Amino acid sequence: MSRALPKYNKRRVGLAGGAAAVALTGAVIAGTALAGESSEGGGADARPLAGPGTVSCPDVASRLPAIPASAQAEVDRNLALLDQQITEANKRLVDTVGQGGPNFVQNAILGPLEDKRVATVNRIATAIGRTADRPAGLDSLAACSLDAQGDPAAPGQEETGGTETSAPPAGDVGGDAGAGGGDAGAGQDGDASGVGTISCPDVAPQLPAIPASAQAEVDRNLALLDQQITEANKRLVDTVGQGGPNFVQNAILGPLEDKRVATVNRIATAIGRTADRPAGLDSLAACTLTK
Repeated sequence: MSRALPKYNKRRVGLAGGAAAVALTGAVIAGTALAGESSEGGGADARPLAGPGTVSCPDVASRLPAIPASAQAEVDRNLALLDQQITEANKRLVDTVGQGGPNFVQNAILGPLEDKRVATVNRIATAIGRTADRPAGLDSLAACSLDAQGDPAAPGQEETGGTETSAPPAGDVGGDAGAGGGDAGAGQDGDASGVGTISCPDVAPQLPAIPASAQAEVDRNLALLDQQITEANKRLVDTVGQGGPNFVQNAILGPLEDKRVATVNRIATAIGRTADRPAGLDSLAACTLTK
C-alpha cells in the first residue's frame, strides 16, 4: 500500500498537469483567435480611405508680360477668378468622393475646369492686347492635373464607383460635368424617347461686318460652335438615366456655355484686330434644353 500511493499520486499529478496544459493551450488558441479577429476587424475599420487629392494648375501670373496700367484691374480680377476656380474644383473633389465611373474626375472636374480657364486666360490676353502686344500661348496653361493622395486608382479617380456621370474628355462639348458633374437632370428623366435637344442663340447674325483678314478664323469658330452643339446633343442621348437632378445643366449645358464663351471671345478678338471689337457676344453663350 505504501508503494501504491506514490504511484497513484504521481499519476494524479500527471493527469492534473495534462489538464492544465490543455486548458492553457486552449486559452492561447482562443486568445490568438480573438486577437486575430479583433486585429482584422479593427484594421478594416481603421484603414483610411484614399484622399481625393488636390487640383494642380500652371501658374498664369508668372507667365504674363508687362501689364498695361489700363488692363491691370481686369487682369487682376481674372487672376483671382482662376484661383477661385481651383478652389471650387478642390471642393468638388471632396464633395463627390465615391461618385461616378472610372473617368469621373477628368470628365466632371478637370475637363470643365480647363474650359473655364481657357475662357479666363483669353480674357486676360484680350485685356492686355487692347493696349500692348497680346500674349500668345496662354491657352497652354489651362489644363490642370490631379495630385493624388492616399492610394488612388489612377488618373481619373478610378476607385470611385457607380454610374459615370461625366462627359467625354475635354474638347468634346458636354464632356464635362462642370461645377456639378455627377448630377443629372433637367429634362433627363431616363426616357430615351424624350431626351430633348440643345438650343443655342445663333451667333452669326449678331456679328458686324467681318474684315477679310478675320473671315477664315471667324468661319472656323462659327463651325466649332455648331460642332459643340452637335456633341452636346449626342451627350444627351449617351447619358440618359445617369446622374442626379441637375445633370443636364451641370454636365452638359454648363460646360457647353463655357466652351461657347471661349469660342465667341475668339471671334470677337479676330474681328477686333482690324475693326471695332463686337461687344456682348458672351450673352449668346448660354443654351437651353428644348423638349
